[in-house]
Amino acid sequence: MRQRIDDYALLGDCHSAALVGRDGSIDWACFPRFDSASVFCRILDVQRGGSFRVSPDGPFQSKRRYIDDTNVLITTFTTPTGVLEVTDCMPIRTGLARSSRVGTRHSLLRRLRCTSGEVHARLVLAPRFEYGAFVPRIRLTSPQTAELVGGADALWVTATRPLTAHDNALRARWRMRAGDEVWVEAAWTPSLVERTPAEMPDLATLRRRLEDTVYFWRDWISHCAYEGEYTREVRRSALVLKALTYAPSGAIVAAPTTSLPEELGGVRNWDYRYTWLRDTTLTLISLMLLGYQEETLAFQRWLERTSAGRAEDVQIMYSIRGHRHLPEVELPHLEGHQGSRPVRAGNGAVKQLQLDVFGELLEGAWLFSKMGGRMSQRHWDFLRGLVDDVCVRWRQPDQGLWEVRDEPRHFIHSKLLCWVALDRAIRIARTRRLPAPVGRWARERALLREYLLKEGARIGWFSQSVGTDIPDASVLQLPALGFLPSAHPLVSRTVKEMRTRLEKDGLLFRYHAPDGLSGGEGTFLLCSFWLHDVLVHSGRTGEAEDLLRHLLSLSNDVGLYAEEAVPGTGEALGNFPQAFTHMALVASCAQLSAGRSFQLPRPGAYDYADFALTYHLGRRSMFMSHFSWEAAH
Repeated sequence: MRQRIDDYALLGDCHSAALVGRDGSIDWACFPRFDSASVFCRILDVQRGGSFRVSPDGPFQSKRRYIDDTNVLITTFTTPTGVLEVTDCMPIRTGLARSSRVGTRHSLLRRLRCTSGEVHARLVLAPRFEYGAFVPRIRLTSPQTAELVGGADALWVTATRPLTAHDNALRARWRMRAGDEVWVEAAWTPSLVERTPAEMPDLATLRRRLEDTVYFWRDWISHCAYEGEYTREVRRSALVLKALTYAPSGAIVAAPTTSLPEELGGVRNWDYRYTWLRDTTLTLISLMLLGYQEETLAFQRWLERTSAGRAEDVQIMYSIRGHRHLPEVELPHLEGHQGSRPVRAGNGAVKQLQLDVFGELLEGAWLFSKMGGRMSQRHWDFLRGLVDDVCVRWRQPDQGLWEVRDEPRHFIHSKLLCWVALDRAIRIARTRRLPAPVGRWARERALLREYLLKEGARIGWFSQSVGTDIPDASVLQLPALGFLPSAHPLVSRTVKEMRTRLEKDGLLFRYHAPDGLSGGEGTFLLCSFWLHDVLVHSGRTGEAEDLLRHLLSLSNDVGLYAEEAVPGTGEALGNFPQAFTHMALVASCAQLSAGRSFQLPRPGAYDYADFALTYHLGRRSMFMSHFSWEAAH
């Protein structure tokens, strides 16, 4: 059963993640971290990748759902003779539900339960460590426990019924009648660790681990303070964003996968298991909207520690542990998802100049500060250095937020975010009375504004880069970040041009322009959410709501979104699930709720995120009572 990208559901423990298909096969998992080499990667190579499958033996139909308010998945298999229910999770250690530092067992736990009739259940567990590089040694240590080891990795498997080792896999076939249960856990350790059968978890322990994991997710989501439209979709997105957060550091991965293609059979296959400062900052704005202070504080600490040093050395992305060196390599032994080569590990964009990252960092710092967040002198000194750097570097071309692998350009979005960096730094310095060369920053801000209005809109609307007439959806951020009013004629003409040339079946492509790569891509969901927000703040809430309903319909059966979608069919493309898309969903639902309540500010330029935070937090009377940032720090 060959899986599409949107056939998968996410399992996570805030340290790593796994993807399980509709057929009950776990086809992607990395241990012990998101960015570790894979243990299962059948999603990237059906023959060599390795998987962990439990399902009925024979024909079946399946449907699935998450246990309410959790990341614990239930798949129901209906067969001609009976029904098998499989519950999957990555167990989480308890006692830490309100802490960002979540504990993990580095394992996959699966409970099989026959709910009616009779079913023959089948298990095939075939790990292929280090991205399918080799077949590990498989050895039974007792009738119900096994060791699978090779290289630096080991899996320790325990089941409540007998297992067999055969044909380079751990296997079982169990006859189950109504009421019967079988539990299986596969736990990762370094290969130097050894475990005896007596050290493996018993049935009572496995039951408790599932119960503890359900409790953790429900306790965490119970603190979601969102009040507005589409609560169910917002809470699912919140759970996804939490699952993509690396608990030991507070960093958030862009997605838990690598090399899922932006075009089937194409070469636009990238590793997203890292922390882009842009993505994480915008994701944390969404978490602020939801009322989560622990995650915001954890990332703020991670940012201060990771970016310690000279401002000019800041990178666009880091590993989840703060590493700066992320060499991009190709894995030629893997065929790629549906033949999409190459498969890559690492990301060569890490050393690109992307000027927008400065603005995103200052935007996040401004909103964090406005909510009462503490800013240390050391961190302000770092931010000051960034802004001083912007004063010089905004005149340079760069690769832009889309990370083109082509000649640098004077991207409008990059210049806009340089303006944001200067503007927000001035606001922070003035409101917090912090030492800063505000006069110099204000002069550069004025020069940048003049440049954008004169050069960026020379053709009567804002194009992708100076000197071109190529549309780019990123310039929708001009009103969103408060540079121009949403109803300004330049904005209206830009939106019209964009929709004429980039919209297809109600969704936006990022751009149609050379970028140094062959092939194409799907429509970019983030950009369509951006269009939604501009419509809301232009007073076109009915049109915005129609678009939002269309976007929400593009989730898979368990509410997850990829990076892109095929126009017309809605089939998912790109790495999955994508934090950027889920972040945008939260923000757009918040914007629409405010717009529908007729609470939009008077006409003029304003920051959409600032407005949404002010509206939603003020509505809940949470400015300082719930969001007691100083005390939390």
